[in-house]
Amino acid sequence: MPRYFFNVNDGLDITDDVGLECASLDAALREAVRYAGALVQESGNRLGLGDTWSLEVREEATASTFCIDLQIRPCVASATEAQCRSAA
Repeated sequence: MPRYFFNVNDGLDITDDVGLECASLDAALREAVRYAGALVQESGNRLGLGDTWSLEVREEATASTFCIDLQIRPCVASATEAQCRSAA
């Protein structure tokens, strides 16, 4: 079963040296989304405008990766809520 590593970059850079075996890329993606949600929830009091945060997931054998990124940015005052959402 492939092993995936979940590395966090939030200014402190947390490298996953252990990884997690997942049956497929889809399973790794589901784990990444759960992990990202938990991390964002934990750091919610520290995050502010202009902050960026990412979770990079790397598969051990192929070194293929995908990222989940979070950017907190102000919306233009004249933009509608829908425009603000579509720009993200």
